[in-house]
Amino acid sequence: MPKTIRELADELKVSKQTIQYHYQRLPANNRQKDSQGTNMISLTAERIIRDKVAKPLIAKTQQTGSKKVTKTSKENNELIATLRREIEDLKSQRDKQLATKDRQIDHLTKLVDQQQQLQLATVADNRRLKDHVQKLSGQLTQKTNDNLSTGNDLFNIQDKKSKIAKQKIVKSGSNKDGIHTNRAIKRWWKFW
Repeated sequence: MPKTIRELADELKVSKQTIQYHYQRLPANNRQKDSQGTNMISLTAERIIRDKVAKPLIAKTQQTGSKKVTKTSKENNELIATLRREIEDLKSQRDKQLATKDRQIDHLTKLVDQQQQLQLATVADNRRLKDHVQKLSGQLTQKTNDNLSTGNDLFNIQDKKSKIAKQKIVKSGSNKDGIHTNRAIKRWWKFW
C-alpha cells in the first residue's frame, strides 16, 4: 500500500526533507499523487528510497563503531533483483522511446521527400509555362508588327475625325448675361 512522505520518514527515522529529496529524483513513472495531490510512494519507490537512505545510515553506524550486522545475502539478493528489474524497465522504456523516434524520423523523411518531389514538379511546370508564354509573346509580337501598318491607317483616320470635331464648334444660345459661348460637340464615344 502506498505511503506518504511523512509516513516513510517516520518509519525510517529521517527527516521529511531527506525523503522528499530522494522522491524528487525518482523516475517519473515511480512518482504518484493521490486525488488530493499528495505525493504517494509506491512499493517500488519505497524500496529505492529505503536503499538510498539506508546506505548513509549504515555508513554512519560503521563510523561510530557500532557492531550492527550488515545486510544478509538474502537481502542483498532481493536488492539485486529489484535493481535488475528496474534496469530492465528502464531499458524497455528506452527501447520504446527509440522506436517511436525512429518512426517519427522515417515519417519526416518521407514528408521531406514528398515536398522535394512536389517542388521539382512545380519548377518543371513553371518552366513549361514560361516557355509557353515566351512562345505566345513571340507570336503576338509578329501579329503586332503585321497590324502596325493597318493600325497606323486607323490611327490616321481617327486623328482626322477628331480634328474635324474640334473644328465644329456650335454656337449656343446666350446665357443669363447675354454672352455667347462657343462649345465643341462632345459625344460619349470620343472619351476613349
